[in-house]
Amino acid sequence: MDYRVVLLIATSVIALCPGNAGAQEGDATAGAAVFKKCATCHVADSDTNKVGPSLNGLFGRKAGTHPDYAYSAGMKAAGEGGLVWDETALRDYLHNPKGKVKGTKMAFVGVKDDQEITNLIAYLKQYSK
Repeated sequence: MDYRVVLLIATSVIALCPGNAGAQEGDATAGAAVFKKCATCHVADSDTNKVGPSLNGLFGRKAGTHPDYAYSAGMKAAGEGGLVWDETALRDYLHNPKGKVKGTKMAFVGVKDDQEITNLIAYLKQYSK
């Protein structure tokens, strides 16, 4: 095959692919509405624990380590096993908390809608800087 044809194809593919292919952008305002499902047990805008731990500064935090919160043995073990909260880990957890972290005491069944999770992640990211 002529190298010019290969170059043309490669250039076309690159031009048609967005820079963040696969990345999802969330709407933090819509995420605030989704967070109402979580607000009974969690806060994001302060470091105060409620029934659940504060989600302030969540991203990059090792699971089961927020100060002054009594985590389940399952959540502590997940953190000791290397679980650090990033978008992928949180997305998996929010879909199925008990499936992601065996023995978690979080009773919430999860969020099944992917867009709601994307928006919720955008909302929580505001409080993880």
